[in-house]
Amino acid sequence: MARTIRQVVVLGANGAMGAGSGAVFAAAGLQTVFLARSREKAEAGVAKAEGAVKSTALRAFIEAGSYDDDFDRTVAAADLIFEAVGEELSLKRELFARVDAVRAPGSIVATVSSGLSIAQMCEGRSDDFRAHFLGMHFFNPPTVITGMELIPHAGTSPEVTAAVRELLNARCGRMLIETTDTPAFAGNRIGFRVLGEVAQLAQEHGPVKLDALLGPHTGRAMPPLATIDFVGWDVHKAIVDNLHAHTDDEAHAAFALPAYMQRLIDAGHLGAKTPAKGGFFRTEGKGKEARALALDPRASQPGTYRPVAELAYELPAFVREMKQALRVGRYARAWDVFCEAQGADAELMRKVILGYLSYGLGLVGSVVRQVRDVDRIMGWGFNWAPPGLLADLIGPARAVNLLERAGLMVPGVLTAAAASGAPLFTEPHADRGRFLFA
Repeated sequence: MARTIRQVVVLGANGAMGAGSGAVFAAAGLQTVFLARSREKAEAGVAKAEGAVKSTALRAFIEAGSYDDDFDRTVAAADLIFEAVGEELSLKRELFARVDAVRAPGSIVATVSSGLSIAQMCEGRSDDFRAHFLGMHFFNPPTVITGMELIPHAGTSPEVTAAVRELLNARCGRMLIETTDTPAFAGNRIGFRVLGEVAQLAQEHGPVKLDALLGPHTGRAMPPLATIDFVGWDVHKAIVDNLHAHTDDEAHAAFALPAYMQRLIDAGHLGAKTPAKGGFFRTEGKGKEARALALDPRASQPGTYRPVAELAYELPAFVREMKQALRVGRYARAWDVFCEAQGADAELMRKVILGYLSYGLGLVGSVVRQVRDVDRIMGWGFNWAPPGLLADLIGPARAVNLLERAGLMVPGVLTAAAASGAPLFTEPHADRGRFLFA
């Protein structure tokens, strides 16, 4: 039987993911140790956790410590050792060797990695370590986003997977899915296929036009290029580089980082985390003098920004019609407009959204078991309209025809739905309107 989880140690607790994940554990009433390179850094992580939940009550469940003074004692006593250090395989493997030397047999070890190989991380570790090791991918910020991926590797004990599933579902309130141990798992693999493609298209069409065309009316809380700025260009690069290097499917080309982005990353443009330099967008000046600027990837001089006001893109009539239908809850009508609209802008929008449907639903059977898994991680992890929901609104048979016309892969689950008439989106208590707004 898997060990009952009462005490948790978070390694790398001063980072955003470590502090946020630690806050989730502590809020569930688990005694949680925040460890970092120094006690001061760990205390800073505690402060981040308290700020994330806007309560100091968490402190009753948290102890702060350092790797030098508290690692062996706290790791040996832990039921769950949760690693949240930098997304670098060698760094994680080095830390896991240290964990393996002092952990108690039967204790569970987990990584928050967003896409590295779970099996590679535990290579060379003890048999007991490997049997009790898996991925627990929280999405950022963990205290807000409930969607989460659980990733056992081939050697993970089924009892361990079941115990962690119970903890995350019942005690931590996660909207949990399980994925196979494949690059970037499910959510990031689907999401960054879209983000990567839009970043490539920005060189031709510009960021202002693309974010206007692919805004909330297409089922996302934040437009795609603004999302990359929020995530950070360095993080985006790490994810798409990993996917480009380790996948070879129909989305492979979409994971190639555009050369203009690499040049700007080299010059220190990392998105919102570098406000003076920006990413696709930045703000110049303050107060009443502030003005919004957008990157011009076509300019001969890299890093050229132009006032958004000068680059104003007038929304086509079909987008305005979609927005109006969504405002009054006519969701199916909005997606009828999406399917029937004519012109280059309509084709551009459909290229991206149909690619999302094709790739997302196409991972069913290989990366995840069912459509519901894809829908949950995209809906409650990315806060994007789930692929199954969009396919239902378009109509599975019509979606099949649109994908065939676009030369995109037609997933088997979509063909089956077109034949049977059964809905793809099966969350009975979900408010569909939370994903469909103007």
